[in-house]
Amino acid sequence: MTQSTPAPTDPPAADSTAKRALVELDNVNKHFGSFQALKDINLTIPEGQVAIVIGPSGSGKSTLCRTINRLETIDEGGTIRIDGKPLPAEGKGLAQLRADVGMVFQSFNLFAHKSIVENVTLGPIKVKGVKKSQANDEAMALLERVGVAQQAKKMPAQLSGGQQQRVAIARALAMRPKVMLFDEPTSALDPEMVQEVLDVMVQLAHEGMTMVVVTHEMGFARKAGDRVIFMDEGAILEDTDPESFFMNPQHPRAKDFLGKILTH
Repeated sequence: MTQSTPAPTDPPAADSTAKRALVELDNVNKHFGSFQALKDINLTIPEGQVAIVIGPSGSGKSTLCRTINRLETIDEGGTIRIDGKPLPAEGKGLAQLRADVGMVFQSFNLFAHKSIVENVTLGPIKVKGVKKSQANDEAMALLERVGVAQQAKKMPAQLSGGQQQRVAIARALAMRPKVMLFDEPTSALDPEMVQEVLDVMVQLAHEGMTMVVVTHEMGFARKAGDRVIFMDEGAILEDTDPESFFMNPQHPRAKDFLGKILTH
């Protein structure tokens, strides 16, 4: 299958058709000067779906991820909606909508001068007006959930990369997002730390979190993904379920990509 626009019945199976669309991209294009990073992207992610975005370096995966919460602007004529609401260009409306979209980056982006628990409570207190005591209780529950509650009073520099990334996930979850975006969350980690982060992500997937995950971790894609979106040169070339993609890719570029990465 080589379409850009997924049909409503795209994987996962038919139950997704009854769920509301949480992320919708219509005719999304993105230029950096004369370079076109995204080409006519049409994509709908229903509630509860784990969509895995893969492709070679420079294919537009991270740019796609960053446009969903407007860390990158898009060209005129395209639209992005989160839970039915168009993404505002700027201002308070954008801040409110961004609170519905959690993001975890390659680098952990924790505040180095704040403790782990302060990193997690900052957003709810400052953005959502949650009382400090409530934010602290919720932060501790989230840190427990991702397995680093015992590190709550430490500073980020005292934690391993894997622990810091799990804190970053807890920080995103503290905002109670409707959608979680992961932009190659394990690429900056030492190999032995990768699995501890992927385990947290698998747990989130099993709990029904709507997720868009840019990753090179093919095992995770097969295990936790409902859907694989393959990109190259800014375009979606294949959009199907993981089993179909890994066992029987249709697009020649996807076949070539898998042939290279799965033989190493």
